[in-house]
This record gives sequence, C-alpha cells and structure tokens, in this order.
Amino acid sequence: MFTGLIETTGEVFSFVPTVGAARLTIAAPGIVDRLRLGDSVAVCGVCLTALALDVESDPPRFAADLAAETIARTTLSRLKAGSLVNLELPTAAGSPLGGHVVQGHVDGTGTFLSADPVGAESNIDLTQSGWISPKEYNGGLTDWVIRLRLPHELMRYVVLKGSIAVEGISLTVAGIDGDAIWIAILPHTYSATNLHTLVPGMAVNIEVDVMAKFAESRAQADAARTQLTVEALLANGY
Repeated sequence: MFTGLIETTGEVFSFVPTVGAARLTIAAPGIVDRLRLGDSVAVCGVCLTALALDVESDPPRFAADLAAETIARTTLSRLKAGSLVNLELPTAAGSPLGGHVVQGHVDGTGTFLSADPVGAESNIDLTQSGWISPKEYNGGLTDWVIRLRLPHELMRYVVLKGSIAVEGISLTVAGIDGDAIWIAILPHTYSATNLHTLVPGMAVNIEVDVMAKFAESRAQADAARTQLTVEALLANGY
C-alpha cells in the first residue's frame, strides 16, 4: 500500500519496448539503495516491481517491466528519456497514514487542462506554448490551482473534498464542473513532484479513492438483496 506522499523524483533513463510489454529504467539516486530485487515501487502512481538494481552506476538506477495492461491503462508508455517521474516506496504496516490509501492500481488517465497561480492579478494563459512553470513564477513560492478532465466513468467516484491520486500524488478535490475537477496545490508539492513539468493536453495517471469503490460495491450488493422479484418473493414464502 502507498499513501500518495511522494518521497522523491527520478528521471527516465530508457524505455525499451519488448514483445507485448516494455522495460522502463529509471535513474533514482534517492531510493535505489533502499530497494531490494522484487520490491514494489510506485512510479507516477503505478505499482511496479523493481528489477535489475544497479547501485554502482552513475546515476544509480533500477528497471521495471511493464505488462500490456499497464501500457494500455497508464501513461508510462509515453515516457521518454529525461522524463521526470514521481517515486514512492510502500508504507510499512503501523506507519502513520499521511495521505490516503493508494493502491498503485491506476484506474485510467485524465487530461491536464491548466494551471493558474493563486492570487495573481490576472490569469495566465497556460494553453499557449509560452506557459511558465511554478519554479519560474514568484520563485516557486506561489500556490497553484490545476484543472483536470477525467474519464466520465470515473467521475462517479469523485466527491468534493474527497481524495484522489494524480500521478501518484494524494490530492484533495477542491471543485467539480462536469467531467472536470480542480485541485489546490501547495508550492512544495509543485516543486517536489513532476507536476511542474505538465503542459496542457498531457495525460496523467488517475487512481480514484478505493473507499468510494468499496462503497459502490456494497450499495449495489445491498440493492440486489432487497430487489423485489418473483423469485425472491417465492423464496421468502409469499
């Protein structure tokens, strides 16, 4: 289990397609020495298995194989050498839950729409090629609001002030407008993750709150048990 609190970022070293799959190699000096062969690691919110650990290389790196399902459902196949990725190791049992329960099982991809600095005198049009990153605006000390569009089938799990994982980051939904949501981002989150590298139109990994999915499953089961049918009436002596 993960919590959505990103520990560090890494940089894609290589992405090599294989038969029906791919191997992703990530330079990650901050965590490679803490990994063992076969350990789980979340890469931009996707739970992967660490392989081919190379602590002695410069920079230290690890590899992970991507299955066809991972390639189809996430953004990882779109990564290129040099891409910045969010990294998180699993949370040990008994550790404080700082974010929310994140499984590393991405539900689908959303679309990054825009980012706007909070309190700016005028909105900055980030849809143009000259958009600026948080690090370039006010020394990276500005709060930001990002807008995302989610697949319609995921919106039923999204509630105002509820949790959602975007690129593996535990975030809180601040507003909903149709299939679009917006989220307030602290300066530290922007500078310490890959959010400042996103540009409008880019796909992002989305994992909705698993608790919402459990609630839906329970509600559907309860509704099925209480549904009046001829068979149910006969079975209960009517």
